[in-house]
Amino acid sequence: MNALIAVVDDEPDIVELVSLHLTNAGYTVRGFNDAAGFYRFIGGRRPDLIVLDLMLPDEDGIEITKRLKRQREFSDIPIIILSAKDEESDKILGLELGADDYVTKPFSPKELVVRVKKILARRTEHEETGQIRIADVLSIDPEKYEVVVRGRKIDLTATEFKILRLLASKRGIVFTRDQILDYLWGDEKAVIDRTVDMHIKNLRKKLGDAASLIRNIRGIGYKLDL
Repeated sequence: MNALIAVVDDEPDIVELVSLHLTNAGYTVRGFNDAAGFYRFIGGRRPDLIVLDLMLPDEDGIEITKRLKRQREFSDIPIIILSAKDEESDKILGLELGADDYVTKPFSPKELVVRVKKILARRTEHEETGQIRIADVLSIDPEKYEVVVRGRKIDLTATEFKILRLLASKRGIVFTRDQILDYLWGDEKAVIDRTVDMHIKNLRKKLGDAASLIRNIRGIGYKLDL
């Protein structure tokens, strides 16, 4: 296991609590109480996952998420937002920006560890071999986690990539929102309405010319087809 996880929270007790449980689960953890320390760290090391608070003393967690998702070298790092903000609008915004999960305080450290394991398992699970090609428009390389649209590499989050791979695995077949949620999170799936729709929206935006391949079947779900 031994994945490297960065925990960023302005409350030292929270950083200590989360770090303890993740360390006991077999992960290497680095904790930070502000954005400045976190940025210095990722300048030299790339974490496998980030647990991020929204309310930091020097920079809002939303801005940190935006910055990371704009940079190629960090855009695919999974982010779990851990915040006292529990309004649905806050959760929706975090997911729309590319966060993979949103956990509200107070929280169960054991549940957080399970969510971390689920997300990292998606990154390390056995991938089907061979590229998936859709005409001359889109190609998906499951081994390299790469997506190319008309010769241009597209940077996707881990969740966006997995949704695209699922839809492409059975072209023309409609996947319901519940099926997609089960595929992404299983028994730990998020229970926020519009979660799938938000990720699909972000995915289409990034796919550009290939966005029309993902079709919305009203009242049911989504499929990928020419």
